[in-house]
This record gives sequence, structure tokens and C-alpha cells, in this order.
Amino acid sequence: MSAEREQAFASNKLDFTQTLLRSIERMQASRLRSGLKEIMNLFYETLGTGEPLILIPGFASGAWTWFKQSEDLSKDFQIITFDPRGIGRSKTSDEDLQNLSIEVFVKDILQILDELKVEKANVLGASFGGFVAQEFALSFPERLNKLILACTSYGGAKHVKPDIEILRSFTPDPALTHTEQIRKFLRPAFTEEFNQNCSDMVEKVCRLREENEVAEAVYTAQLETAFTFNFEDRVSKISAETLIITGDKDSVVPMGNSLNLADKIPNAKLKIIKNGSHLFFIENAEEFNRAVKEFLSEPPAVAGGLT
Repeated sequence: MSAEREQAFASNKLDFTQTLLRSIERMQASRLRSGLKEIMNLFYETLGTGEPLILIPGFASGAWTWFKQSEDLSKDFQIITFDPRGIGRSKTSDEDLQNLSIEVFVKDILQILDELKVEKANVLGASFGGFVAQEFALSFPERLNKLILACTSYGGAKHVKPDIEILRSFTPDPALTHTEQIRKFLRPAFTEEFNQNCSDMVEKVCRLREENEVAEAVYTAQLETAFTFNFEDRVSKISAETLIITGDKDSVVPMGNSLNLADKIPNAKLKIIKNGSHLFFIENAEEFNRAVKEFLSEPPAVAGGLT
């Protein structure tokens, strides 16, 4: 990276820290919402039968993000989707939002699995959800079958950073309306071609995000975690058979981060989807779903290699 880009990134990080402090000062309780099922203030849904597969959504997202996966994957698996605390239909209180660490999100997943009497599950985490999935795999390996890490990273010094403008798009901008802010950070998560040729689908994703409220404390906590997450020294201890899947045109969490994960996790298999963006599980849903089905249907084996 050039000296100018290093300096720009350092300046952006300082601005980001200041924004975080202002956001925390403005933190306010979100509205209470009820869901179809509630357990410990969490909303979750299940679809299908078979081996359980829980889908962990990415940054500031909820169950809605898996609208291209739930029905298709439920033909072969019991799909579990949920809204994390402080998002969408999960009810929150001031107390619920006091601690929003990765470990708390993992414990919320355990509560859902316990409620469903699921002893072991396959776990798929995308982007920020991949951070949570890594913590789950390390903290509760006895509750995990196979692990899928999509468009994510182990963070740390070797994290491959996106362009500075991508980083800025996630930082709240008081000059933008809520609607404008959502579109500012979601549109770059698709390829330029998809934005041009499938604008209706892009707008659908933006509307779904807009309709599912995210408590300010959750947005701030997840954003801070995204900048500070570091599992570089721990990720090699993941023992589960793991599929690492990424798109080669991911501008938010660049593909190099998945290559890093594949190098670190002993029992890992890497899948790269051509022309796949950060939201490739929407943009390239058919290929993504097929890769997930094939991986979960394989008998246990020593994985490793590039496909």
C-alpha cells in the first residue's frame, strides 16, 4: 500500500473512532417488536427437516438476508434463521444492549439451538456472521458439525482491507437520510453489472434492510468489531470440516481474506465463485446454494484444496 493510502486509512480510522464515540453518546433504546417465536428476546424461524443448518447474517442484517437460501436449502436441511438481538423482530431493552460482544451473539445462537433441542448443527456465517461463526466453532466445537465461512475474514494485521471509500460508506453520515445511508453501503456490495442489470433486486435488498430496524447500539458495536476483530492466532484451532466460500469480485471483504482463512484452518476447503460480489449469496444464489448442499452432503473427509 502506498504512503498516501496508508495515511488516508489512518486518518479514516481516526474519524471512524470519533464517529463511534459520538454514536455511543447518542445511543437510544430501539422499539419493541414481537416475532413469530421468541426465546430470550430473540426471533427465529425454522423451515424444512433434516440435518440442522443455522444461518448467521452479516453486518446489521437479520433473517431477511437469506431470502435466496431458506426455501431452496430447506429441501435438504432444517434451516434456522434468526434476527440478532437489536435487529428486526428481536425484542430489545436497554439491558439487552449493554453487552454486544461476539461472545454474546454466540450465546444467543446457543439459546436458539437449546430451545429447538438441537445438539449439533451445521453453521454458516456470512461477513460479520463469519466472525460469530468462528467464535462458535472455537468455543463450542461439541455443538458443531460442519462450518461454512462466507465472504469473511479472521481479521488482524493480515486482513485485506477494502478501498477507503468502501470503509467510509459504512460510517454514519449526518448529511444523508436513513434511506440514502443504507443504499450508500449496500450498493457497493454488489458488482457494477448487477447494480445495472438487476436494479430491482438491489432495491429489494435495500428495502428489506430499511424495513428491519437496527438499534443504533447494535450498528455501532458491529462496526467497531469489524474494525478490531482479530482471530489470527486462534483460527488455526478450528477443528471442524470447513468450507470457505468467496466471490472473486468482493469489494467489501476482498477475496484475499478467504485465501488467508484457507491457509490457517487445517481442515478447510476453498470455493471461489467467479464474478461473485460481497452479497454473492444473493447475486449468485444458485451457485452458492449448490456449493453449500454439496459440501454438507459429502461424507466426512480431510478437506483441502482449491475448486
